[in-house]
Amino acid sequence: QLVESGGGLVQAGGSLRLSCAASGRTFSDDVMGWFRQAPGKERTFVATISLSGRTTDYSASVKGRFTISRDNAKNTVYLQMNSLKPEDTAVYSCAARRDVFSDSTYHSGADYHYWGQGTQVTVSS
Repeated sequence: QLVESGGGLVQAGGSLRLSCAASGRTFSDDVMGWFRQAPGKERTFVATISLSGRTTDYSASVKGRFTISRDNAKNTVYLQMNSLKPEDTAVYSCAARRDVFSDSTYHSGADYHYWGQGTQVTVSS
């Protein structure tokens, strides 16, 4: 089970930190990703982090503003979002993929096996 938290309403330029807590899984065996879906649009990739945490990657639209991290001892992945823009408004979901390669990352939603319910992030202008 994956449960997101930390969403909310923030003004443009502000920050939020999303959390995704995993249970019932060996979290350290999961590549983790964050995706988002804006109203009327398809779900898109935001960020991903490898099992080891050594490898991360971001979509071009968030690179330099968002940071993904993980704490395997707490079974939690985070998404620190800074300099938020109205176009960042979306439902943010975390996803997990069981993997064996410590430094692999994945950008497609089809590569992930488990999903959380999502948390709403709204950025006002």
